[in-house]
Amino acid sequence: MASTSTHIDVPHSPEHVWQLIGGFGSLPDWLPYIPGSTLGEGGRVRTLTNAGGETIVERLTAFDEGSRTYTYTILKAPFPVTDYLSTLTVHPLPDPDTARVEWSGTFTPTTATEEEATALFHGIYTEGLAALERTLG
Repeated sequence: MASTSTHIDVPHSPEHVWQLIGGFGSLPDWLPYIPGSTLGEGGRVRTLTNAGGETIVERLTAFDEGSRTYTYTILKAPFPVTDYLSTLTVHPLPDPDTARVEWSGTFTPTTATEEEATALFHGIYTEGLAALERTLG
C-alpha cells in the first residue's frame, strides 16, 4: 500500500476554512478541476465530474465536525489504484487566525507503479490545496 500527504498553512481561522471545505459536496466551491458534485444516499456518496468530463464516485466513511475532518473512499474513478482512502483535515495552529489544512491518502497501485500513483495523488493534493489558498484569497 502506498501513501502520500501534504499540507498548507493559510491565514484564516480553522472555523472559516472548515465552513468552506467541510461539506462533503463542497469541492466545486474551492477546487476548480471539480466543477460538479452531486450528493446521494443522504449525503454519504458524492458523484464528481472533473474538468475533463470524467466521473468520480466517492463514499464518506467518517465525518467529525468538532475535529474538522472527514475521510472518504473512491468507489469509481479513472485512477490506477484500488483501496483508496483519503482524509481532509483542518487543524488549529497557535495563532487562532491561521489554520493548517492537511490532505492525505493511502491506496494500492494497480496499473501504475507505486511511484507513479504516489506522484499522481501528491499532485492532486498539492494542486488542490493551492487552489484552496487562492479561493480563500
